Amino acid sequence: MPEETNSAPGFAKHPDYKLDRAIVSKRICAMLNGVVIADSDKVMVVRETGHGPVYYFPRADVAMDRLTRTDHSTYCGFKGDASYWSITVDGKTAENAVWGYEKPYDEFSEFGDYVSFYWNKIDAWSEDGAGVTEPS
Repeated sequence: MPEETNSAPGFAKHPDYKLDRAIVSKRICAMLNGVVIADSDKVMVVRETGHGPVYYFPRADVAMDRLTRTDHSTYCGFKGDASYWSITVDGKTAENAVWGYEKPYDEFSEFGDYVSFYWNKIDAWSEDGAGVTEPS
């Protein structure tokens, strides 16, 4: 019996599309309302055609207990279906601020263990303790 695959259909339609990822060599921290939501030295930076760089954090390094799953979802022909979460910290809520691919396509299977944050929905970002205004 042949093994079932879950290949990304986007590459067949757009063979020149680039979706590169690498582990960042810095400790990255994301804060909301003065509370650390994510802090990791295992962050993956994703560089994708038509998009700026995006940080993806291992779920183990995210305060998942502060996240609430929402009904919002999106689809990417390269990564799969994205689920979303809102973050609430001491009365401040960032709606649909977090997304993740729980069952990503085979080409990006490691995405299943990561989540990302909309840059502008987080109050403060740092790389190795220094504040930053965009991913490097």
